[in-house]
Amino acid sequence: MVNLISMIVFSILMATGGVRSWTGEIHGRVVCDLCGDSSIGPGDYVLPGAEVAVLCITKSGEVLNYQAFTNSDGVYTVAESMSESEKWDICLARPINSFDNICTNQYGSNGVKFMYNRLSGSSHTVKPFVYRPSIAPAYCN
Repeated sequence: MVNLISMIVFSILMATGGVRSWTGEIHGRVVCDLCGDSSIGPGDYVLPGAEVAVLCITKSGEVLNYQAFTNSDGVYTVAESMSESEKWDICLARPINSFDNICTNQYGSNGVKFMYNRLSGSSHTVKPFVYRPSIAPAYCN
């Protein structure tokens, strides 16, 4: 009897489309602006191992916190799969720490807030987070 009920419920879910799944991704880059001139130069470099926090509020109001670290290319990624009715609605990405010996001062935005209105399987790219040294090298002047 339990198997019959399970088969009926499964059949109804399949016939009505069931619960739709959704997958989203957020990624960005963390860099060192060595000369502090806001332009990409030969001394600038990506920051592997930098920490970024991403906070998202879902359509149902649930708050989800993610912690990410950049890879060797200075790129961090946060990805999630959930039901479509629970997908991300609005998110905030912010730099936490560069873990670099030279570029230790976060420059510019303390965080980027954005609506996540992407289709399943799509991603959102956050503008790069920038760190600068306390004192730029002498050759930068």
